[in-house]
Amino acid sequence: MDDYLRRILTAQVYDVAKETPLELAPRLSARLGHQLYLKREDLQSVFSFKLRGAYNKISTLTPAEQKRGIIAASAGNHAQGVALAAQKLGIDALIVMPKTTPAIKVKTVQRLGARTELVGDSYDEAYDHAMTIAKAQKRVFIHPYDDPDVIAGQGTVAREILQQHAGPLDVIFVPVGGGGLIAGVAAYVKVVRPGVKIIGVEPEDAACLQAALKANKRVILDRVGLFADGVAVRQIGAEPFRVAKLAVDAVVTVTTDEICAAIKDCFDDTRAIVEPAGALGIAGAKKYAETCKATGQTWVAINSGANMNFDRLRHVAERAELGEHREALFAVTIPEKPGSFKAFCKLLGKRAITEFNYRFSSVEAAHIFVGIELTKGREERDQLLALFQEHGYAVLDLTENEMAKLHVRHMVGGKCPVNVNEELYRFEFPERPGALMQFLNGMLYPWNITLFHYRNNGAAYGRILIGVDVPKKERQNLAAFLDHFGYPYTFEGENPAVALFL
Repeated sequence: MDDYLRRILTAQVYDVAKETPLELAPRLSARLGHQLYLKREDLQSVFSFKLRGAYNKISTLTPAEQKRGIIAASAGNHAQGVALAAQKLGIDALIVMPKTTPAIKVKTVQRLGARTELVGDSYDEAYDHAMTIAKAQKRVFIHPYDDPDVIAGQGTVAREILQQHAGPLDVIFVPVGGGGLIAGVAAYVKVVRPGVKIIGVEPEDAACLQAALKANKRVILDRVGLFADGVAVRQIGAEPFRVAKLAVDAVVTVTTDEICAAIKDCFDDTRAIVEPAGALGIAGAKKYAETCKATGQTWVAINSGANMNFDRLRHVAERAELGEHREALFAVTIPEKPGSFKAFCKLLGKRAITEFNYRFSSVEAAHIFVGIELTKGREERDQLLALFQEHGYAVLDLTENEMAKLHVRHMVGGKCPVNVNEELYRFEFPERPGALMQFLNGMLYPWNITLFHYRNNGAAYGRILIGVDVPKKERQNLAAFLDHFGYPYTFEGENPAVALFL
């Protein structure tokens, strides 16, 4: 540890890196009952801490080594650090990246002047290919985490944290992939402020450090999840593991939903969007707070990166409410008869509905997929389940069902299996409690609803698709009702997508 202290204090990083701010997260702090500070490594020029270790390592190369050129394997952030360091020092750089690397990271590496090769679906496949090239072309391999000079560069994050916060500090939450960051942070902190706990945070589906600590040896995971691509590593580095055994206090794991919720939490407090790996520190702090008996402590979560593909935000927004326990998903079976749909909606009362999927499927029963906003978390979810059962509904809680969250919610529907006089309309509801019941109460005729799809997307109006079984002689009455009610609507009965799928 003393050797790492010397290395970190003399690390050459500030030719490319900047001292990032340590900012209080007021909303998160109030919710957790602890003062939570965010170390904003997402504000680096390449939006990640990785340039620290990469530059520190490359700056130690001899002129002869620099002339041979360098090569690296990376899921993105280390690649950008290597590319920037190579550009700064005038060294030829080749980066091997998995094909699954977000396009924003690949393009940034190329813009910084490094050449790229996309190989395999994981870091390990990219690493094997890079090592083959390194041997054949005699290039110097710049490891993303398993190198003392890289670890020392990452350790400068800890040096800044302790300089920026001289007061009491209890816990630092560190994202873990290959282990370079947590090794550098732990090595420095445990010498300078040994009373500060170092807690690593990993995705449940890529927890290589937790597995290694449990087995007391490095293990290779059978597979890793790719959502948090910046930490999708199957085996912790040898040197990071050696340091972790000496200096890391604990490891917590978090789900994809909890990572998405942490991304939203960071946005709420900073108006910045971090990548999934970058949000691990926040997610870990929230998870740790659930079992931490102390209150009023001072914590730091390292926001390690912000290289997020914009199109991934759709998935993040979808899952954040589930990760925060602010939404519950249920499958409910109701009788298939006029008025039963309205009766079920009445039972829900003025609760905010986030999603409603229904398709007429038989003359006996109907299955509803419903999302409900929660204000009391899991306790309210249990209460809703009991309420449905009390009123005689067959119900399944799908909130933790991964297939339901990923696929089923988007596939409810299909063609009506029986012959009905269905009229299909698309229109807008104002997003306010009671708007749906007001609409249903206005239906004076006993028309049967055959299809209903609604999703609250946070806008002022919710978009809805509804099917109604209306005898031909009553269609004028339906049109008059819709006109009278005043919601903007469009008849979709002639839409070719309806004929194909609905």
